[in-house]
Amino acid sequence: MSLPDVATRAEWLEARKALLVREKEFTRQKDALNADRRRLPMVAVEKDYTFEGPEGAVTLADLFDGQRQLVVYHFMFDPSWDEGCPSCTAGCDELSAGLLAHLGARTTAYAAVARAPYEKIAAYKEKRGWTFPFFSSFGSDFNYDFHATIDESKAPMEINFRTRADLEAPEAGKLHWILEQEQPFENPGFSFFLRDGDAIFHTNSTSARGTEECSDSYGILDHTALGRQEDWEEPKGRSDDPHRAEPNFQSKSAAGGDPPEG
Repeated sequence: MSLPDVATRAEWLEARKALLVREKEFTRQKDALNADRRRLPMVAVEKDYTFEGPEGAVTLADLFDGQRQLVVYHFMFDPSWDEGCPSCTAGCDELSAGLLAHLGARTTAYAAVARAPYEKIAAYKEKRGWTFPFFSSFGSDFNYDFHATIDESKAPMEINFRTRADLEAPEAGKLHWILEQEQPFENPGFSFFLRDGDAIFHTNSTSARGTEECSDSYGILDHTALGRQEDWEEPKGRSDDPHRAEPNFQSKSAAGGDPPEG
């Protein structure tokens, strides 16, 4: 078993301060990256998608639950499976009512969507004791259009923004196994949507290791077009009533506040 080197307190403090310099630089780079992510253009969602939930058929607009933004977690659950993906399940086991409330305080709704029929989803959801919104996209093009289900008879292959041609290239050799997968197969990830009146826009998607950043409220909000909706963020004007730079997630926002320490 490999363990860290043993050092004196003074030696540890010197090494820790050196690492702190790198950490602060990484934080500043991450802030700049998040700002550029918010500057991404958005694409109008013009297709009518229908989902099945506990109250029956609903639309994509319904999934917003009255909020400005919607985060969709693409849960891997093939219609032929009796249970959901173990990795997706582990991630959803960590979802809490508090996280959903925090997102709601920043005008953002959250829902999981899978291709399995809703009866299977409802049974699995009850078995796991989950209370978060979870809908079925069975029978719709939603999973194919947002590359959560790879089926080239339905839509061209796109995995983490790589096309089949990209994956076939010699430099993508370590990913060639994807091309040998029997289709259809499921692909986990997140898609982010913004509502402006009755219009709905797709603003961002992330998959692969990008999903690791979407495990807490700030991590999820950093992938949305409106961000954390705090006064220090760039670009300005993404919130009519920005919050202070403090993660209390109170429903009543307060303008002002200094940027968090970089």
